[in-house]
Amino acid sequence: MARLSRANFIDLRPLRTSPAFARLWAGSTLSGLGGQLTIVAVMLQMYAITHDTFAVSMIAVAGLVPMVIAGLYGGMLADAFDRRKVALLAASITFASTLLLAVLTWGGWETQWWLYGLSIVNSAANSIVQAARFAIVPRLIPIEQLPAASALSGISSGLTIMAGPALAGVLVAVSGYGWTYTIDVILMTSLFLGLWTLPPVRPEGTIVRPGLESLKDGWRFLRRASNIRVQYLVDITAMTFGQPLTLFPAIGAVLLGGGAVTTGVLTAAFAVGAFLSSLFSGPIGRVRRHGLGIERAVIVYGAAIAAFGIVLGAAALGWFAPAHVGEHTPNLVLIGVGGLMLAVAGGADNISAIYRSTMMQAAVPDTIRGRLQGVFIVVVTGGPRIGALYAGALATLTALWLPPLLGGFIIIGLVSVLVRLHPRFRAYDALHPEP
Repeated sequence: MARLSRANFIDLRPLRTSPAFARLWAGSTLSGLGGQLTIVAVMLQMYAITHDTFAVSMIAVAGLVPMVIAGLYGGMLADAFDRRKVALLAASITFASTLLLAVLTWGGWETQWWLYGLSIVNSAANSIVQAARFAIVPRLIPIEQLPAASALSGISSGLTIMAGPALAGVLVAVSGYGWTYTIDVILMTSLFLGLWTLPPVRPEGTIVRPGLESLKDGWRFLRRASNIRVQYLVDITAMTFGQPLTLFPAIGAVLLGGGAVTTGVLTAAFAVGAFLSSLFSGPIGRVRRHGLGIERAVIVYGAAIAAFGIVLGAAALGWFAPAHVGEHTPNLVLIGVGGLMLAVAGGADNISAIYRSTMMQAAVPDTIRGRLQGVFIVVVTGGPRIGALYAGALATLTALWLPPLLGGFIIIGLVSVLVRLHPRFRAYDALHPEP
């Protein structure tokens, strides 16, 4: 029984097998926590300066195009030069921009435009770090441990998303913006330790210098790699029709009550689900049919999002509601059920991400792995923003409960059809990875 229980928990072998991976993972986790501190603090500081929610939302919008360009170019750099040096250089830019943000804040010189500019630099440099780091991991551990490494990444992201925003709010309230940015600067040094102690990681195979020809080479590979292409399409479908995050403030104010507290609970539910699914990810590493795993995980995700829409519909009908639902009179029953549905969605999304990440790292040749990660950055940054547009527009025209309800069923239908049209994806075997 004890052996069975241990088998259900996350596989920690990558941390024991490769000290280099363990240092990189620990450094990435701590720096990711610091990054969350800065992201939230910048939003709070922008609102304190402008008192304008549109100005706050423009932080993400302004950084989108530079992030996409940097992700693509960073992938080309990672496929042409020593990936350790590429990641170190990009991390140095992130470090310098965060340090400048701290200095400006301590000196009282911060402005709205400094916040925009440094946020753009941060997001662009981080995209390059991500592309290079993704291409490094398969060179540090055996291929059979890649699912475990992806699950450890889920633990890392779950922890940073759960703890980071809350800790940022407390730090800003207690010590101010300057100390919050300074703590991020301190935590970021752990990423340098993880990268600096790595051996050189030069790309293997034919090297294509960064530029248009490198981009074309990556595109030609993607056209031939149907398994990778299908997983991108599956992810875009899920993120476009299953991202109700932009509706949470209105849901907390109008449907479920509780105001900002409800918004925080619903947002955290995603991260809690991701964390728990990684914590109990032991069986995932023993699954060979990764394409089938992605399909089933995304269908569960769609079903959970649709169920969340049903919960909102029940709230609109007044089920389990106190006499006057509002900021101080939350519908605790439906908040709990809705949070549970979102936790299931977060867990399913994380399981899908583990399989997708493992497939990309195992099936994509080393010489092109950075460029494919650059394309993936475009997918994961663009999909949720399209999803925000879908959810916001449809909710404005109809009702708050319709976007998740309809979107969940669209995800189930489209993904089922897409995978059926590509039987090779469903038959993908982790022991014989093919792109």
